[in-house]
Amino acid sequence: MDAGLEGQWLHGGSMDAGQVTVERLLVRVPLVRPGQDLHVLVRQYLLPGVRQGDTAFVSEKVVSITQGRAIGMWQVTPRPLARLISRFVHTTPHGRGIGQPVVMEMAMREVGASRIVVAALVGGLTRTFGRSGDFYRIAGRRVAAIDGPNRYTVKPFGYYVILSPERPDDVAKGLSRVLGVGVAVVDCNDLGSEVLGASDGVDREFVRQALRDNPMGQRDQRTPMGVLRVAGQ
Repeated sequence: MDAGLEGQWLHGGSMDAGQVTVERLLVRVPLVRPGQDLHVLVRQYLLPGVRQGDTAFVSEKVVSITQGRAIGMWQVTPRPLARLISRFVHTTPHGRGIGQPVVMEMAMREVGASRIVVAALVGGLTRTFGRSGDFYRIAGRRVAAIDGPNRYTVKPFGYYVILSPERPDDVAKGLSRVLGVGVAVVDCNDLGSEVLGASDGVDREFVRQALRDNPMGQRDQRTPMGVLRVAGQ
């Protein structure tokens, strides 16, 4: 992305959320690096476009990267169990994800091998009866939010496993103090959206509905944050 575009605001389209229509406004930021102060980034790029009544949102991937939770593929040696289980994970239209041994290994480190084994056994059994999603229901949100290496993510993070952020509610509350509005930490992709953390007073379902088509994008847009504004405000 051209450095001259950093700080540019883009209209991410409108979306009905509950009884209102929401405008999604996105801001372009420079490539976020591990250890970078997220508060400084948000103050510089997001704060100038925020109005009272807005709800701000930040991608969980950016939060995780600043927390040092982006792990290079070359740093992970999958154990044999991770290699075995990953072979039986159902691939989604979004990609292989946890079907990659390095991602399965990091999932085991996050929640424990025994929980992953149970999730895989139950998920495999119920899928034979036409039911899906039990693997992630049992493995938990921390596993579901892991982003595996893929060719779509902006370089160099397409070669990293990005773990779920630590303490996302606390992160959202801290950013809310910087911005003066409610903040949500969100996990969005082309299959939908989830709210991993939120400051006090944020309607999580409202945010989830407003971002369900992932206006931030999945490639190198570098628009990992923005605001939700009720149309007409």
